[in-house]
Amino acid sequence: MQLDKRITAIIMAIDRVKYWLDIVDDDLTVAEDLYKMGHWLYVAFMCHQVIEKMLKAYWTATCDDDPPYTHSHFRLLEECGLSDEISDEQATFLEFMIPMNIEARYPKYKSSVANTLSKDKASYILDNTKQIRQWLLPKLSLETRPSSSSETTNE
Repeated sequence: MQLDKRITAIIMAIDRVKYWLDIVDDDLTVAEDLYKMGHWLYVAFMCHQVIEKMLKAYWTATCDDDPPYTHSHFRLLEECGLSDEISDEQATFLEFMIPMNIEARYPKYKSSVANTLSKDKASYILDNTKQIRQWLLPKLSLETRPSSSSETTNE
């Protein structure tokens, strides 16, 4: 019976990972469309969302609990055990992305962030976001999910 519960938990986790990845794909498509239209600020915002949701997909694939309600890439990396795996270049990029979570910011803040962006920076953001997505995708194996100490696979 415990094996059945574990299989059910894995199937549910697969569904939750797929949920996050579907949103990632949609958000990345939106970011690419916004890039074509020249909306640099919202390219950056959507890419921030893509990275956040990729990290939440990883969390869901590798942890038994739900990801925390946070927009902090660094908090997600730390709490799901990936902070030691990111490269210096990835860390620099994620640091650059911190102010791009502009959804609920005041217009003056949005304007100041928008003024720092250009077509070249938006391209940099899109390219690095795709790289982080590609780096995380193979790490989404459910084989690394911890099992509860009360569950056994011998039954």
